[in-house]
Amino acid sequence: MSTLAIPPPTPGRISSVDFFRGFTMFLLAGEATGLYEHLRSIDNGVAQFIGWQLEHHEWHGLHFWDLIQPFFMFIVGVAIPFAVANRIGKGETPGAITRHAWRRAFLLLFFGWALYFIDAGTLVFRFQNVLAQLAFTYIVAFLIRDKSIRFQILFSFALLLLIDLAYRLFPLEGYNHPWVQYENLGAWFNNLIEGEKVRSLWATLNFVSTTAHTVWGVLCGKLLRSERSSQQKIRILLAAGVAALAIGYGLDLANITPIIKKVATSSFVFASGGWAILGLCFCYWLVDVRQSFRSGSWFFTVVGSNSIFIYLWFSLGGADFISRMVRPFSALFFSRAGEMPVSIITSLGAWAAMWGMCYWLYRRRLFFKV
Repeated sequence: MSTLAIPPPTPGRISSVDFFRGFTMFLLAGEATGLYEHLRSIDNGVAQFIGWQLEHHEWHGLHFWDLIQPFFMFIVGVAIPFAVANRIGKGETPGAITRHAWRRAFLLLFFGWALYFIDAGTLVFRFQNVLAQLAFTYIVAFLIRDKSIRFQILFSFALLLLIDLAYRLFPLEGYNHPWVQYENLGAWFNNLIEGEKVRSLWATLNFVSTTAHTVWGVLCGKLLRSERSSQQKIRILLAAGVAALAIGYGLDLANITPIIKKVATSSFVFASGGWAILGLCFCYWLVDVRQSFRSGSWFFTVVGSNSIFIYLWFSLGGADFISRMVRPFSALFFSRAGEMPVSIITSLGAWAAMWGMCYWLYRRRLFFKV
């Protein structure tokens, strides 16, 4: 009888990095099933609260779901020092490692743009989705990974300051209201690169400011690989996370720069970056220091090991395809419970099936990498 095999931890590996990435991708897969939308439709205050937290904030404010993309871009940065060290250990030259990084960035951009192309039926040059943004943030973070901590922090702060000033000082009439929907630099740039009026709150220019997430991830990854004690690492991560939160929420509360994810304001990047650092800190403490969550961490690692594959799968309609197969059975067995329970069970079934696909690939050591 086949059972779920939980592999032993790899010596010297930071399991919390795999857990964090897998947890993030698992939540993204859940969104693709429509489950969170169903929660928002239930006549129950708790379910609706959870459902709305699993939806992007309309404009000024922050929901939990606004953190998911920053989490993924951050954890990619965390993994860079580990990946580079692994390639060096295999004898690869610095030139070969750099060529691989550029190739990966171009593939990420290709897949990100391909998703837009397939959906629109025409060439669309946007950077709003995770892969397209990551193509830029990843290569920048990779290229400056060996710079000093001070340089990387100042570099990320400079990016945030420059994009903040660009929004405030953009002179074109109709687009010179930095934090007003459809009337800001981000909206103008969307129209510029797509050649038409685009009514989208999501700014392609977000890839500039969100570079900070990946750069900060690199710094945290280097910290985790360092010879410092686990207690020192936790204290540094806690201090950095709290400091970022204080800056982000402070800018918002002082009415200097509002927290707006859809244009990735500097206050949003600081606040979401702070939550990402604290999230990594908690995962590191739980999974690697206490080592009390091995089976749970493995569940999410299965998804994180093929994060690009599962992202492309549900982005191309794979979750809907599975749901169409699951729904007749959920309707057959649970129709007496009502339409909403059937829809929820269908979503849960599709979610479980996507995890099963990742598990099947994981057991066979088949990993889709770029």
